[in-house]
Amino acid sequence: MAEDLEVIVYEVIKGFPHDELYRTVDQIKRSSSSVSNNIAESYHKTTVKEKERILGIAKGELEETKRNILKSARKKFINEEKANEIADQYTVLLKGINAYINFLRRNDSDKK
Repeated sequence: MAEDLEVIVYEVIKGFPHDELYRTVDQIKRSSSSVSNNIAESYHKTTVKEKERILGIAKGELEETKRNILKSARKKFINEEKANEIADQYTVLLKGINAYINFLRRNDSDKK
């Protein structure tokens, strides 16, 4: 889902003003890419604590992307309806990450 959202975000920001290329566009590209990269990285960590730390970073990048998309709608770079749709999808992803963290914690405590 994070990768799908990254692709959607990349398509949307293609229409942003050229003078935003090294500001808003660059920031959104980096944060949206970081969400999926951090989720992927967390899978290969050996401890729940390590996984949680990296997933926490992913959640921070997710919120950053979401905020920047919503701000971009306020700046009229993107249609407000599309921005809200993307933000809603990021909220669903956030809930999924939180559920995964809870799953990891439950399974970790079961081993003790």
